[in-house]
Amino acid sequence: MADQELQELDPADIEVSPPPAPDPEVMARRREALKRVRKWGDPVLKTRALEVSRFDDALRTQTEAMGQLMDDALGVGLAATQVGLLQRLFVYRVVQGAPLNVLVNPVIEWSSKDEEWLEEGCLSLPAIHVDVERPVHVRVSAQDEWGEPLSIEASGLEARVIQHELDHLDGVLILDRTPRGQRKEAMRALREALADDEHP
Repeated sequence: MADQELQELDPADIEVSPPPAPDPEVMARRREALKRVRKWGDPVLKTRALEVSRFDDALRTQTEAMGQLMDDALGVGLAATQVGLLQRLFVYRVVQGAPLNVLVNPVIEWSSKDEEWLEEGCLSLPAIHVDVERPVHVRVSAQDEWGEPLSIEASGLEARVIQHELDHLDGVLILDRTPRGQRKEAMRALREALADDEHP
């Protein structure tokens, strides 16, 4: 459409569709899932998780349950510490419908000097979004839920999700990585959000 045609349009002729209303069933599932995620203030979120040494059916059942919880909560990643388990593992899925990624005992072997700031949220920090600077590319070694070795090279959103979840395993939250001004503002909003949850 040319500029001249744009100028001739009456704003009243332009229809703006409202965003689709969220599915009530999906949102109800999300609310229930979030009740099972540990929130800011829980000591487990500030504790370093322990290496996993047993790769058994219980571990595989646990990772499957974490994947379901993450999906129900509409998240893209979930660390074991967020469900109260001090184990070095997390699950993630950055593309809807893709297989669930399970990383056990993950270690970042290399990260790029190229970094970028992007806004991040967290299932453990309701209603909070803050800017966090992270390397754009990473290479990670880990094990899968069967104990088999994995090596993953990730960029963009996948790299960011991996680093975010690995931070959880070290007791580090996005509030620890955001600029001081944003941190103060976010903590005030977080206290209000958590108070609202306790007294609906």
